[in-house]
Amino acid sequence: MPPQLDAAERLGPRELGALQLERLQDTLLHAYENVPFYRAAFDKAGLRPDDCRSLADLARFPFTTKDDLRANYPFGMFAVEQSEVRRLHASSGTTGLPTVVGYTERDLSMWADVVARSIRAAGGRPGDKVHVAYGYGLFTGGLGAHYGAERLGCTVIPASGGMTARQVRLILDFRPEIIMVTPSYMLTLLEEFERQGIDPRTTSLRVGIFGAEPWTEEMRHEIEERFAIDAVDIYGLSEVIGPGVAQECVETKDGLHIWEDHFYPEVVDPITGEVMPDGERGELVFTSLTKEAMPVVRYRTRDLTRLLPGTARVFRRMEKVTGRSDDMVILRGVNLFPTQIEEIVLRTAGIAPHFQLRLTREGRMDALTVRAEARADTPAERREAAAREIAAAVKDGIGVSVGVDIVDPETIERSVGKFKRIVDLRERA
Repeated sequence: MPPQLDAAERLGPRELGALQLERLQDTLLHAYENVPFYRAAFDKAGLRPDDCRSLADLARFPFTTKDDLRANYPFGMFAVEQSEVRRLHASSGTTGLPTVVGYTERDLSMWADVVARSIRAAGGRPGDKVHVAYGYGLFTGGLGAHYGAERLGCTVIPASGGMTARQVRLILDFRPEIIMVTPSYMLTLLEEFERQGIDPRTTSLRVGIFGAEPWTEEMRHEIEERFAIDAVDIYGLSEVIGPGVAQECVETKDGLHIWEDHFYPEVVDPITGEVMPDGERGELVFTSLTKEAMPVVRYRTRDLTRLLPGTARVFRRMEKVTGRSDDMVILRGVNLFPTQIEEIVLRTAGIAPHFQLRLTREGRMDALTVRAEARADTPAERREAAAREIAAAVKDGIGVSVGVDIVDPETIERSVGKFKRIVDLRERA
């Protein structure tokens, strides 16, 4: 094995399983004894923490959902006294009350450890400069990446999001080797380099660590080709810890290795909740194994993926997230995800990697229009052909008819964080 692997990454399957079970049993007891929500949920299911005698027994325990976290807003899910909490983070709350998460000093140290491990798996090394363009603040992305990079021994450039022209200047002047940002904002940076007449392939960057939103292999190829870097995926969510739950290894780029010594994964049927065998696609569920302030038991992420055997690391991999069950559009009985459209847009000649899906209602039927940008040098006849190609590819590949509107370059609002792919213009009753 490479010498840079830490002790947990060198565990054999039996040793890892024993460690997971020990930590799982401790987590269940900690949650039951200190979080009224979990005590009530376990009691209702007729379960106690000591009923978990094997990893398979976890499937008997109830799920936790985002609605449960919101129902206990702000601090009802915490398992420690307020005086032990060293930091708070929260979701945006754009669709209701935000979900609030807390961290003890040990939680923050563990979080830094798993992000440091992630950056190392992506190809980062001590001494590298890391340009962090995730947003700072209540969002976990910026500070999570920041402290993980410092833990690895890197130099952090805390750029945060926005001020795109300034970001380009910092990259040119400070010469970072690594950038951590959402993939959609990396495309915005790409356009700014080109607007300034700078070839993005000539920068100091060699690795991009992209997360916080689903992205496709087509987008990976687009970024790698136009920036001349390795583009790898990082996964996390604030309810579980933040970024650093799983990471793609630069040497394989074949899915994200889950740091299973801290986060135990399951994949379940989104409808029935039944645990699916490894290799079957479903909804990702996580149980934290080492969190103190806010342990989570069987948290339903709504992210759709499947579990695969480890390759570059002993830990199992999760396939790149193909979408979220709550981002799924049901159009005339057909399930459709934005990433499916992204794949089609990115392989269509003359079309830029910027698009939105606009939902409208025509009479009693829902309608969807793909609004995509032409590249600057695309002639009018190519735009018309591209619109026909996208509509045909959606019809043939997904099985539903959509409208396609090819618009001028730089027409669609740019992202400085997570990009909103679906714009719902339907009238609400």
